[in-house]
Amino acid sequence: MAAFVLGRSGLLPAGLWPLAAAQALAAAAVAGALRSDRWWLPMHLAFLPLLLLSQGLGLPPLAYLAAFIVLLVFYWTSFRTQAPLYLTNRRTVPAVARLLPAGRALSVLDIGSGTGSLIRPLARQRPDCRFCGVETAPGPWLLGRLLARGLPNLRWLRDDLFAIPWADYDVVYAFLSPAPMAAVWDKANRELRPGALLVSNSFAVPERAADFIVDIDDRRGTRLYGYRIGDRQAAN
Repeated sequence: MAAFVLGRSGLLPAGLWPLAAAQALAAAAVAGALRSDRWWLPMHLAFLPLLLLSQGLGLPPLAYLAAFIVLLVFYWTSFRTQAPLYLTNRRTVPAVARLLPAGRALSVLDIGSGTGSLIRPLARQRPDCRFCGVETAPGPWLLGRLLARGLPNLRWLRDDLFAIPWADYDVVYAFLSPAPMAAVWDKANRELRPGALLVSNSFAVPERAADFIVDIDDRRGTRLYGYRIGDRQAAN
């Protein structure tokens, strides 16, 4: 609508690309005004220009169907969970490993584990511990299952992270998005044992101060937020 108004006003140069640029900028500005998550801004800026570029490539209709299927397989219910596919990088793995006390057999759950980029190396480092990775999207889940072969202490599930019980785990790791973190904290408080640990990569629990923060020395400035589950009777 904004691009249409600008085009009719004569303020834009002639041609399709100035119109597309104006529409992209307007969409990003509206998203910013509505306080959308930051990752929406580059999506709004890039969507229409990329669409125009794809039309100029002369791709057959099946190419668009194939691209849709690939996105569906890898992002599946992201529209519902509001958690896109994030993969834990290699520098974060040793930092999480240091949070697991040595000499104690722990149960560790990775919710939204993608291809298992965190849980697989942890399972190799700590054969004394029991690990479980949960992923909803079929593409990352299948790849993770193939890569996890030969790890007897790693259970690999394709399921809803909120549907499975968490009560048997000592540590829950999440790398999701800001949107589900309040629900994650609520489930952790209801189901985890006192003394259990919730670790969130990059996204803090809203309105709850972290018990500790670990900064990772990587290019994106990864930060781990740690939350200890307290005694429910004491809290009451």
